[in-house]
Amino acid sequence: MSEHHIKRLVIMRHAKSDWPMGVPDHDRPLAERGHREAPLAGKWLLKHKVVPDFILCSSALRTRQTCTWVCNELGEKAPTPKLESGLYAASAVRMLAIINHVPDTVGTLMVFAHMPGVQDLAMHLASRDSDHEAYMDAASHYPTSALTVMELEKPWAELDGQDAKLTHFAVPRPK
Repeated sequence: MSEHHIKRLVIMRHAKSDWPMGVPDHDRPLAERGHREAPLAGKWLLKHKVVPDFILCSSALRTRQTCTWVCNELGEKAPTPKLESGLYAASAVRMLAIINHVPDTVGTLMVFAHMPGVQDLAMHLASRDSDHEAYMDAASHYPTSALTVMELEKPWAELDGQDAKLTHFAVPRPK
């Protein structure tokens, strides 16, 4: 298959969140550190020319805030995110079912969600020809603001397991 048919999936864990007393988990905001680090993911995406044309974002406040910071960095290149309540506290299987419904016209999809689903999904989808170092990094830890970039040749509806090449795992942090 020619290179222009390759799709990319970016799976991102939300930035560092706060734990304010009496606030339901779904409504937890980013911590100060999260507000500082989330924009770095957008800068990383621009630097590596991985710009999504479709974004799915968990409805939780911390993922929405992370998504906003990333989109601010992407500027006019950022698509309007689609809030997806099914991504909140979703398993890898649930996340994959949502991704399977993405229109095939989408070339680069970005998903903002939560642990352990983001890590489990990346490991479930990673093919044998994935970058070994990136795979091992993603498998061993998936801290806040971490993102995985995967390439696939299948339609979104056919994405199933071990059929996406994990090419990058990054945890953008201040220098």
